[in-house]
Amino acid sequence: MSWSAYGSFLVFAIVLVLIPGPDFAVVSRNALAGGRRRGSWCALGVASSNAVQGTAAAAGLGAVIVRVEPVFQAVRWAGIAYLLYLGVQAFRSARRGAYKYQATERASGRKGWQQGFLSNITNPKVLVFYLAVLPQFLGPHAPLAALFLFALSHAVLSLTYLMILVRGLDRLRAVLTRRKVRRAMDVATGTALVAFGTRLAVEST
Repeated sequence: MSWSAYGSFLVFAIVLVLIPGPDFAVVSRNALAGGRRRGSWCALGVASSNAVQGTAAAAGLGAVIVRVEPVFQAVRWAGIAYLLYLGVQAFRSARRGAYKYQATERASGRKGWQQGFLSNITNPKVLVFYLAVLPQFLGPHAPLAALFLFALSHAVLSLTYLMILVRGLDRLRAVLTRRKVRRAMDVATGTALVAFGTRLAVEST
């Protein structure tokens, strides 16, 4: 492993992290529903999942999951179902239009972490990223420690970006928590989550 390869990977990972995806939609919705605390815990859930999947890839478990078709498809469809479920929940919230700020509730942080972790851990593209993309930067005979370094660096970058997102949403809370704005945001995030789930369903893997 060379430091130039690591630098190139960091640039690639930053670009990848900045592209809005399911993590962006899930964290945004949690930050709007429960404030900075719940949004932050949701971001930590995403980062925890990235760390778990990176560790699994380093340990060789990721390759087993990808190669065993029934296991891979089970993870894939679980992820699709969960994204669609979250999308439907967002639409239901928009239809009801009854919002209660829950940032101080202890259960709120736990629920945020669960949603972040589950939405990411069941996304097969994350695991494929660790198995297919990292070797392009590491080479065929890279040490295990290098794989851990690259994988955990991606998790840290993702967490940093999502925390900045949560902080920004929290600063705009006075505007974003207005009923009309919240309903529009719920419709937008619900549409994004359903779109991501549908795209996973129709894409060949």
